[in-house]
Amino acid sequence: MIETPQVVQAQTQPAAVIKLVIPRAEIQKVMGPAMAEVVAFVTAQGQAPAGAVFAHHFRMNSDTFDFEVGVPVSSPIQPAGRVEAGELPAARVARTIYRGPYEGLGSAWREFSDWLTAHGHKPAGDLWECYVAGPESSPYPDDWRTELNRPLVS
Repeated sequence: MIETPQVVQAQTQPAAVIKLVIPRAEIQKVMGPAMAEVVAFVTAQGQAPAGAVFAHHFRMNSDTFDFEVGVPVSSPIQPAGRVEAGELPAARVARTIYRGPYEGLGSAWREFSDWLTAHGHKPAGDLWECYVAGPESSPYPDDWRTELNRPLVS
């Protein structure tokens, strides 16, 4: 289900982001439109996305998600409305690729978490997903790729 994870040093990546705290049940109806909004915002400022859209989760509990959606940028943005300047942090992370439909991400994260435990890694509290290839690139979910990143405690 996931590719063999690797431990790498992620570099700081400036981004345009929209911060969200929503009921867990609303993730599917809120996330896609927010991603489209942030990409449209960056494009309207004369930039092309400098990488894949992402979701950076700060806290997840049984009923609420506290996260931001964003897109990497190559130069600073001028914040407006819900969109603000942000970044993916520099960190030592465990990283893997999941191939398949978004409905399988929960299982992919569980498999990744099992790998972290089996290899003696202690994850930090946050995590992020980069949507490398999705419905915009192929109508076949088996072609979709999501990069899973879990910062590690030293």
